[in-house]
Amino acid sequence: MAAPAESTSKTPTNKKLKKSKNTDETELLTVPDGWKEPKFTPEDNPKGLLEESSFATLFPKYREAYLKECWPLVQKALGGVFINATLDLIEGSMTVNTTKKTFDPYSILRARDLIKLLARSVPFEQAVRILEDDMACDIIKIGTLVRNRERFVKRRQRLIGPKGSTLKALELLTNCYVMVQGNTVSALGPYSGLKEVRKVVLDTMKNIHPIYNIKTLMIKRELASDPELRTQSWERFLPNFRHKSLSKRKQPKKKTVKKEYTPFPPPQPESKIDKELATGEFFLRESEKRRQKMNQIKAKQAEALSKRQEQRQKAFIPPKEKPAVKKSKPATAENKIDIQAIKEKVKKAKSKKLGAPPVNPVMPSAKDGKRKKVKS
Repeated sequence: MAAPAESTSKTPTNKKLKKSKNTDETELLTVPDGWKEPKFTPEDNPKGLLEESSFATLFPKYREAYLKECWPLVQKALGGVFINATLDLIEGSMTVNTTKKTFDPYSILRARDLIKLLARSVPFEQAVRILEDDMACDIIKIGTLVRNRERFVKRRQRLIGPKGSTLKALELLTNCYVMVQGNTVSALGPYSGLKEVRKVVLDTMKNIHPIYNIKTLMIKRELASDPELRTQSWERFLPNFRHKSLSKRKQPKKKTVKKEYTPFPPPQPESKIDKELATGEFFLRESEKRRQKMNQIKAKQAEALSKRQEQRQKAFIPPKEKPAVKKSKPATAENKIDIQAIKEKVKKAKSKKLGAPPVNPVMPSAKDGKRKKVKS
């Protein structure tokens, strides 16, 4: 009787395990809205660190003046977490190290990232944000991704965009600060944004225009704002950009067909004597040989002369003329001559002869007579 009691006690625990497996993993992975990790305080590590840690990095010559100017601000920012910072202008290096008062073990890694960003031309106002808990940085090396220098410069400029518009759009979508300098791209921001920035930068260097990735980021941003679509798959909404099939390479007009490889050497060409022996010219006398050559030359001259005369005669051959036949138009009602109208026109012309009196003479008025008398 004890055995069935044990089996009944195991069944509810199995059901609980099945329910826990069926629960969405996304609910466990997502962080609740408004939740922040509590700050690391001296009370969390009252005894401090056991040993001293230090990191150093070199900086280029053109950053020397700026670093010298802003170094007091760097020391002040790192002094809040009890980390020493030294600037060596002779060697051209920056060093950060922990002290006995340092309580946060991760602060030295943040200080290391700070001096790395300062060496890569990131301004101090942006680089100091790395000391915050929710901030991270990523320095992407792009110098070795493209072999051709001119192509590399074009693609790097494509990432920046006209007047920095592409870079600004990327910063707004990822909430990161991006700095393109030389052979590296420095990014500073949240972890999710840094992941997107790295993808866009690497795709741009692989000849994929950044506008495609920016468009997908804009769609993702709109989908993330919708609470219903947050847990669903976004593949149906995201655009699929296909590569354009490039036109085939132009084929040359004259193609050289390679002959099949044979280990044997080609046959030896026939010499002049062999050719003469084959035709029988070798056994002829010199006078006969000269006569044959002269006959060949005369035959060639006769052909050339005949061709020249034919070309001259072409100029005197009249071209074939086409017979000039005028097409008679069919007599229509409009084209028919009106004989009666022509007769009337002829009569009017005869009546209007030169010097003939007008048909309706105008009588001179009394006023005209008076004017003539005055003139006389």
